[in-house]
Amino acid sequence: MPNAKAGPSRLEQKLRAEITGNVFFDRFNRGRYATDASFYQVIPAGVVVPRTMDEALRALAIARDDGRIVTPRGGGTSQCGQTVNAGIVVDFSKHLNRIVSLDVEARTCVVEPGIVLDDLNRQLRKHGLWFPVDVSTASRATIGGMAGNNSCGGRSLRYGTMRDNTIAIDAALADGTLAHFGEVPRDLGDVSAPDGARALFRDMLALGEREAAEIADKFPKVQRRVGGYNLDALTPRNAANNMAHLLVGSEGTLAFSTRIELKLWPLIRTKVLGVCHFGSFYQAMDAAQHLVKLKPIAVELVDRTMIGLGRDIAMFQPVIAAAVRGDPDAILVVEFAEETADDNLAKLKQLSELMGDLGFSWSNEISKWGGVVEISDPALQTAVADFRAAGLNVMMSMKEAGKPVSFVEDCAVPLPHLADYTARLNEVFARHGTRGTMYAHASEGCLHVRPVLNLKLEKDVKAMRAIAEEAFAMVREYKGSHSGEHGDGIVRSEFHEQMFGSRILADFKEVKRRFDPANVLNPGRIVDPPRMDDRSLFRYPPDYRVDDIKTVLDWSAYPGAAGGFQGAVEMCNNNGACRKLDGGVMCPSYRATRDEKDVTRGRANTLRLAISGQLGPGALSSDEMMETLKLCVSCKACRRECPTGVDMAKMKIEVLAARATTHGLTLRDRLVAYLPRYADMAARFAPLVNLRNHVAPLRALMERVAGISARRKLPAFRSDTFRVDADAFGPADGREVVLFGDTFNRVYERENLDAALRVLIAGGYRVHVPKPTDGGRPLCCGRTFLSAGLVGEAKSELQRLVETYAPFASRGVPIIGLEPSCLLTLRDELLSLRNDATAKTISAHALLLEEFLAREAESGRLALPLAPLPGKALLHGHCHQKSFAAFKPVEQVLRLIPELEVETIESSCCGMAGAFGYGAETYEVSLQMAEASLLPAVRKADAATFIVADGTSCRHQIQDGANRGAVHAAQLLAMSLERGRAST
Repeated sequence: MPNAKAGPSRLEQKLRAEITGNVFFDRFNRGRYATDASFYQVIPAGVVVPRTMDEALRALAIARDDGRIVTPRGGGTSQCGQTVNAGIVVDFSKHLNRIVSLDVEARTCVVEPGIVLDDLNRQLRKHGLWFPVDVSTASRATIGGMAGNNSCGGRSLRYGTMRDNTIAIDAALADGTLAHFGEVPRDLGDVSAPDGARALFRDMLALGEREAAEIADKFPKVQRRVGGYNLDALTPRNAANNMAHLLVGSEGTLAFSTRIELKLWPLIRTKVLGVCHFGSFYQAMDAAQHLVKLKPIAVELVDRTMIGLGRDIAMFQPVIAAAVRGDPDAILVVEFAEETADDNLAKLKQLSELMGDLGFSWSNEISKWGGVVEISDPALQTAVADFRAAGLNVMMSMKEAGKPVSFVEDCAVPLPHLADYTARLNEVFARHGTRGTMYAHASEGCLHVRPVLNLKLEKDVKAMRAIAEEAFAMVREYKGSHSGEHGDGIVRSEFHEQMFGSRILADFKEVKRRFDPANVLNPGRIVDPPRMDDRSLFRYPPDYRVDDIKTVLDWSAYPGAAGGFQGAVEMCNNNGACRKLDGGVMCPSYRATRDEKDVTRGRANTLRLAISGQLGPGALSSDEMMETLKLCVSCKACRRECPTGVDMAKMKIEVLAARATTHGLTLRDRLVAYLPRYADMAARFAPLVNLRNHVAPLRALMERVAGISARRKLPAFRSDTFRVDADAFGPADGREVVLFGDTFNRVYERENLDAALRVLIAGGYRVHVPKPTDGGRPLCCGRTFLSAGLVGEAKSELQRLVETYAPFASRGVPIIGLEPSCLLTLRDELLSLRNDATAKTISAHALLLEEFLAREAESGRLALPLAPLPGKALLHGHCHQKSFAAFKPVEQVLRLIPELEVETIESSCCGMAGAFGYGAETYEVSLQMAEASLLPAVRKADAATFIVADGTSCRHQIQDGANRGAVHAAQLLAMSLERGRAST
């Protein structure tokens, strides 16, 4: 990658002068836009993120005048390389994402191309409408990108493709001409358009008329045909000659879309799923042609590999346990959405009868083993849909050098041939020494098929080429389409001549030349492409290397250099699940800024480029890398919610450690990291230390010298820290537990530890509060040291903790904590720092208070005399609780309190995130994160409502941002006990 230290080019200067949005020419940002969800990497010359459509068009004009090519980009989730190119990338997704107009009665809307599908549907839902091209990447795919690819979605059986649901497109041609692409009469009689656009329309309709017979002969007769240009939209047989349909599927090569008019549909009101099980994959594929006769809206395949991988991913384990029976070789998820619930139940009955008629039974031998699991519960239906939609990422979660590779992924064949096609395809894979994964749209004969290959190896690249040629030949034999959903890009454009013939290929080239004679718009895609196996265009080119850098954490679960750190970083497949804007926690910084730099994908790409030397020497510990990670709040949501398990919080520790080694620590780093070492001393002088919160000049001074925002109050030290004289409390014969007094609750909010102690004693437990075996300062988990990259100091703290708690853990005593970030360090980072048996035993016995109480309640051992606490509790979950599936127990335990109504806030990160929210440079973003959902919900709550948050930082954010006090769940439990005692 060229050195970014050179002065700005004339092009960069011109763009910066006329664009108010972001203009990037540095190598870090260019690198983040060099990849999409394909295996290709092409470094752009620059990136523009326009604020307005006028700025986007101005960027096009400036780049064109400078002789640069331009590539429009939405979510960057394309799987064929169509959103990467060597010129100027224009990112529509940050700002150009509005609904321009909505006609509810006509069921149409006009949108900007950067709007995300899920965001559009959230806004349409209140009107009883939705846009039904429901691609699996709906949480980040933009409408402009979907139009560019002619996306299809899982329910195309009923709703059709993007082309079927696009009414019109306003677009700019490469020369800047603005035109409306929609239905036109063949004589163009009443079309109002610039002369250049009228002439273009006339030429395109003439081409369609001239080539009508060839198009009818050569275009595949399957719905899932998205390869090449849609010349069939131009032929005389069309009742409506819609010029927009020529732009749909054109991958940004013909025009620059500015507005897109869409056809909308009524919301699905009621639906059911029938999960059809098969002991034989071949039998499942053969059955698909029969199942579609019941007119479902979708039939989706999940194969054995995906089920197995899903069982290893925490977020998917519950749905697989509920929806999958036994050990099927494949399941077909059949979805019905009839007018009434009774109609849906009747369809399920017909489905079971049909499976029986086809010879399937739960009692049969493997080849005909099977049956139907019926799912009517909406929550479980959503969970099944989410699992299927995550298919790509689930498949990519394999922790091995080879990964399922997309290149024959969405071939479509007529349903009667599907079983034979997949069987022959598996034989092709085996001949080339690999295996394949298959999932998705069985209803359309369009399976997402991915052979497992390591594209860093020349032999696997050659195997990919051979598999592609053999697979596409089979598709042509079955009169299918080699491109059935995800477009052409680099990976499939090369094969258009074999698919369509030389005459149609010449027509494609004529269309491109007529629209874009100077070849400005995304060249090399659809026509005149490079070879799909040109390794110079790969994410891992032949000279790709990662130095065996020294790491501080254990990455041995992954392959590659640096003890596996390389493999962990490369788990990111760029599919962009981290770009979702709603639901779950990931990625809170991206939700606040909408910048590629601040999303897990952008950070992982930057790390990959850094450790492979593509960002220059010292990149891992550079200022630019710290800027990349500055807004990462280490929420650990990606650890759980990223289906490939990219753990950016853990990777950030490696970067911080490298940074600390080469650049040392700032004053703020030291104040945060060493808090456990000086906290007790500060508590002795609490009134003096706390003066900073009350004296404005001291706040200003601390901001100048330590970078701690003057607009924040720091947690107040107190003189009465949590101290106990005895080593144990409660009945001598009670079940043993250990109470871990973390630094934050011990020094700042001892009432939480006091409450937890009262609750455990009331439950009849023998509570140990052991003093450190070395007789020194109180125990600490090392969390603050990890946040500064001081891994050695964290190890030292954990060593003291392990030595103290080991005797208890060895005899099965639970270790109970209150602060999620501290207690869960024992379940996470402890095992990355040491993997000995003692550490593993302690990790296995570490539980948050509510986890322990919920487990006791489920086993019938909990005997807490809880009294009614009439009222409402509004509950916010700490990010680490959610990451470790430890939040649900908080809800369960609070609901044990009689007459207490518990409502959970659907919130992402609170934004305080330890010390993050106190930083002068991160204060504003911290509040933005909180304002997304948490603070508005708290403000709406009446004064009598309890606000509950287990995280110390969460409680402080709520106090600062909403002026409401929040309490730990332990306090509500203790309050309930006290009321019971008082009434007695």
